[in-house]
Amino acid sequence: MLYRVRVGCPWRDLPQAFGPWTTIYQRFRAWAASGKWRRIFHACIVDPDLEWAFMDGSYAKAHQHSAGASGGQPQAIGASRAGRTTKIHLAVDAYGLPITFEITGGQINDCSIGPSLVDAIPRVDIMIADKGYDSRRVRAAIQTRSSRPVIPRRRHSKRANPDFDSGLYRYRHLVENAFARLKQYRAIACRFDKLKTHYEAVVAMACALLWLPM
Repeated sequence: MLYRVRVGCPWRDLPQAFGPWTTIYQRFRAWAASGKWRRIFHACIVDPDLEWAFMDGSYAKAHQHSAGASGGQPQAIGASRAGRTTKIHLAVDAYGLPITFEITGGQINDCSIGPSLVDAIPRVDIMIADKGYDSRRVRAAIQTRSSRPVIPRRRHSKRANPDFDSGLYRYRHLVENAFARLKQYRAIACRFDKLKTHYEAVVAMACALLWLPM
């Protein structure tokens, strides 16, 4: 499974040394449906630095092989002028290591997912995000947990922003670096999976690997 996540090959093209590809795929599908890979990812999170946390979203192009899911199951693939895309909404700790994520269609904006992303992580002292998260709902979700939002205002906003700290905001590259590391896995950089649960499992595998000492 990890080999396929790394190289992004079709399941049927797995090396024969791994055994029948159908057996591997069926096991992957069962584990994805049960949420096992996400639980493994959460089990790998040990002593995160939650003084600061960062959140952001990043697009992944949906390959033509990801089309045609049957049974009406959720896909989390959006269509726009840029084509078919999926969006990974990620939160990382002060070390830049992933602590939670959500998968949506590419057309979903950041501020609509921000509150649920905030609720999914332990309390942090400071939550840092870009202006895509500049909404009352996101700020309220952060402040409700006694955390401080460091989020720039949108260009034409006239509201005050007393919590903004430009020095802390410079460290937002940590979440961008996390996306760069995740997209070294080809099955994440380009989505081949038809179902949302399958792509979530792929992202969870890679997030777990980032926590393992290498």
